[in-house]
Amino acid sequence: MTARPPEARISPLYRALGDRLFAGAVLALCLLIIGIVVLIGWQLAANGSRAFAAFGLLGFLGGTTWDPVANVFGAWPFILGTLITSFAALALAFFPALAVAIFAVEYAPRWLGSALQYALELLASLPSVIYGLWGLLVLAPVLRGVEQAVVGWAVEREADWLAQILGAPIGIGMANAVLVLAVMIIPYAASLAKDSIALVPNTQREAAYGLGATKWEVIRMAVLPYARGGILAGVILGFTRALGETMAVVMVIGNNKNLPFTVFGSATTIPSAIVNEFGEAQGLQLSSLLALGFILFILSGAMNLLAAWIVQRMSVEGRL
Repeated sequence: MTARPPEARISPLYRALGDRLFAGAVLALCLLIIGIVVLIGWQLAANGSRAFAAFGLLGFLGGTTWDPVANVFGAWPFILGTLITSFAALALAFFPALAVAIFAVEYAPRWLGSALQYALELLASLPSVIYGLWGLLVLAPVLRGVEQAVVGWAVEREADWLAQILGAPIGIGMANAVLVLAVMIIPYAASLAKDSIALVPNTQREAAYGLGATKWEVIRMAVLPYARGGILAGVILGFTRALGETMAVVMVIGNNKNLPFTVFGSATTIPSAIVNEFGEAQGLQLSSLLALGFILFILSGAMNLLAAWIVQRMSVEGRL
């Protein structure tokens, strides 16, 4: 007579109870995560409600004056600075990130692809203050020389309108922040794009080769369309990183709260405003800063939901 396996000696009642306990624990943890997110949003909205009530929702969002002395607070300069720097950084980072992903999967030998993956993970794990120091100590002096040459060229040709758009060539400002954010986005977008391209079935490539396509045509017509969902999701997740980046931006953007912003001049973002003023804020100013945090919370949440929707939509279209 053969011995029964250990799992066969467990009573059905005990097994059902264990399954229910495990399912309950998993459900409780999931609800805890959702509850934390909802609680964060509710706390930001509740503590920022005083600012919304004082200036009105549209008045606060569209206000251009931020004056703690006069107790007048408008969020538009911070919102505009956040959107400009994030979108500009995304535009600069997209093609380099995609190029790195394509090279690592389609062209590089295995050892070089592994080295690139390690480099991307290292860049993604670096503290943001390291990027800020790099932008402040290395990038700013280089940019200052380039910006002075460009502004000097505009002045020599009496293009005053162009010189006003470019702004003061000091090396610290919006251009510096955009470049630093672009470097910070590249590892996230490249890693997800690399994983998406690596998951493309080889049958896609073989079918394209069978039709006489070249290497680049295979990548353009067979690989990239199949992996576009993951590529776009990585880009959007990198964009959310740029939206919420604080320390690196604070160190290199100049923190100017007055509109209009210029290409080379100082600007500001929502995270930089919060970190600069939160320690000394009281009353309506504190409520306004928390209202800014709620706006940033909504923007980041919307971008993450958009990324999830894109992945789901592209996956469904891929199966069809």
